[in-house]
Amino acid sequence: MEELTLAVVGLDYPNADRGSRRFEALLCHPGDPVSLRPEPRNPHDPHAVAVLSERGVQIGYLTAERAPWIGGRLRQGVPVVAMFQGMAGAVAYIRLRFGGEAPQRLPPITQTGDPPPVAAPEADDSGFHPDPDGPEWGA
Repeated sequence: MEELTLAVVGLDYPNADRGSRRFEALLCHPGDPVSLRPEPRNPHDPHAVAVLSERGVQIGYLTAERAPWIGGRLRQGVPVVAMFQGMAGAVAYIRLRFGGEAPQRLPPITQTGDPPPVAAPEADDSGFHPDPDGPEWGA
């Protein structure tokens, strides 16, 4: 069946109970289940689809470009399984698969412009572990 990664936006807006969506998203781990809830009575967008953590707390919405298609599939009764995939800046990502089975792959999310990870230098026999040099140390 179909499997795709979708952006979750609106993390910086509070929920109706004033709870923090971003905080809830930060509590999520890659592979955690999330649920999708169409909101046809949403005053800003009748196609809105809310994304809720496994604790039932909203973390945001699908983008306005994807929500009508995903919401339409949900209204048709197409089974979907969604998982939290990760965060990058102001956006969280979920991975979903239509057909009722869990997504097969969970590709890593990376920040655009982040430097590649630096391997820690090997320790010598003395047990000394030097800090990696970096821009914050003036290197």
